[in-house]
Amino acid sequence: QVQFVESGGGLVQPGGSLRLSCAPSTRTFTTNNMGWFRQAPGKERSFISGINWSGSSTWYDDSVIGRFTISRDNANNNMYLQMNNLKPDDTAVYYCNSNEYINHGAPIGSWGQGTQVTVSS
Repeated sequence: QVQFVESGGGLVQPGGSLRLSCAPSTRTFTTNNMGWFRQAPGKERSFISGINWSGSSTWYDDSVIGRFTISRDNANNNMYLQMNNLKPDDTAVYYCNSNEYINHGAPIGSWGQGTQVTVSS
């Protein structure tokens, strides 16, 4: 199974922005659908955004729609999550994974370490 490496997290004030990156641990980027997940303290991991192989179709959970943008660059083996207008409720460890669907979570690959996003003043 392909494992992914997430980066770009950090501490940001409410209303701020971050851009997360996701890269596969192997050279070959998956041709599958991909997704971003997050796990807040004391909660289960949840699916927040998905994208198809070409990037032409995307989906967002209501909690992030209008604030987050998912994208991918297959030529450079990367996927991104641009997060704007961050809120304290966005505080979580963020993970990426290949995903069976675009619009709900069904992860396929192995989980990486994730990247911590903390939104606090």
